[in-house]
Amino acid sequence: MTQRRVVITGVGLVSALGNDAPTNLAAAKAGKSGARLVTKFDASQLACRIACEVDWDSAARFGREAKKLDIFCQYGITAADEAIVDSGLDMSVEDGDRCGVITGSGIGGLHGIENQYQQMLDRGPHRISPHFVPMMMINALSGQISIRHGMRAANYTTASACASSSHALGLAFRNIREGECDVVVAGGSEATITMLAMGGFSNMKAMSTRNDDPERACRPFDKDRDGFVMGEGAGMMVLEELEHAKARGARIYAEMKRFGMTADAHHITAPTPDGSGPANAMRNALRDGRCDPERVNYINAHGTSTPLNDAAESRAIRTVLKEQADRLCVSSSKSMVGHILGGSGGVELVLSALMAYEGVVHPTINQETPDPECDLDYVPNEARDLQIDHLLSNSLGFGGHNVSLLLARFDA
Repeated sequence: MTQRRVVITGVGLVSALGNDAPTNLAAAKAGKSGARLVTKFDASQLACRIACEVDWDSAARFGREAKKLDIFCQYGITAADEAIVDSGLDMSVEDGDRCGVITGSGIGGLHGIENQYQQMLDRGPHRISPHFVPMMMINALSGQISIRHGMRAANYTTASACASSSHALGLAFRNIREGECDVVVAGGSEATITMLAMGGFSNMKAMSTRNDDPERACRPFDKDRDGFVMGEGAGMMVLEELEHAKARGARIYAEMKRFGMTADAHHITAPTPDGSGPANAMRNALRDGRCDPERVNYINAHGTSTPLNDAAESRAIRTVLKEQADRLCVSSSKSMVGHILGGSGGVELVLSALMAYEGVVHPTINQETPDPECDLDYVPNEARDLQIDHLLSNSLGFGGHNVSLLLARFDA
């Protein structure tokens, strides 16, 4: 039996670089940083006072419905709507029973949780919003997209910290390949620029304290990196069975070939120093995708700008790709959009698919001082033309979760 092939036919993006995919891609190619001093709350008491905030007007976009939707859900719905329009998918003629939605988020409706808790303290439990529970549910996004578009097949949410949306994308791929769906809208969203989230990460000393120079704070793989910069946003895509896409004349950005997922079984927040967990995820993706390492010429790295992650991921890439590690390009989207936690994998795979389609790779910005422990080509500071053959997109999460997604340039 011929294996069903899975392609990407639509994309949508929301991040600090812009509220649609074309704007994000243009800004990423230009090496623009989305980092600024935090404006969404008073961060003056925090060690880290910078973030990559989305420019957002809830009322303008959602009207009265905004009070029923947490911000992470608003970002995700917006990105999903863009992806569906971009794909040309017409749900009035599609079989909704063959269309699913799988999303990822590490935390879900944190804004709603914080706001409603404060409301309860200030005014009593009788003032908690009746919309609170469906707002804060981590699966609210997949449910909302399903309801809006009549997608009645597989519908659920993955939660694996910073690997959440990459797990969602991998499982969506599997769902189509195994014949359960013809179309799946998949990706992830996160909105954690709040006092509680940033206070927690800041007190872990996981975040950059380069508050006097926000745009240069996030510097993955640079010797002087001192932690990540919080981001927010959503990345969603339409995954589709190849023959289904061809039958309706859809544009195809890239083909998803396989994915690998592993666990470190090491520490709840620290990676394995030798990078064996992510190495095994990449190795599994290549093996299952029957892809020789020599064909991989780009990796969108997890690249958080933390001392431990960047060194371990660099070792993992060199372990798996061997001699090819010296010939391929590696870059980190987080250097510009920040760390979107559970939404990162979705945002980064959308950017990766667009770059494969256009034949370009965005830079890793703020590459100034080489680190001997990070000895690959990180596309420093300027975009580069590159006809991508195969690429890997890595997501590594607290808890020891590792996912590597394998894409290929589509040849009709």
